[in-house]
Amino acid sequence: MAVSISVVLLLLILAVIFVRSGGLKFSHALVCLLLGFYLAGSSIAPTIHSGITATASIVSSLRP
Repeated sequence: MAVSISVVLLLLILAVIFVRSGGLKFSHALVCLLLGFYLAGSSIAPTIHSGITATASIVSSLRP
């Protein structure tokens, strides 16, 4: 578990650096893709899923 969390943090830091630099190349997209896969397999995945679901329900209930 500690190894997967450290990999997630490393990939998250790399993704933030890539996005802030403004140039998203294929290698950058691959790092972001790997970050998504590692996050989906981590213990924080249910929390992320419930947060996204709650946000989507709030946005869908808004009236223009």
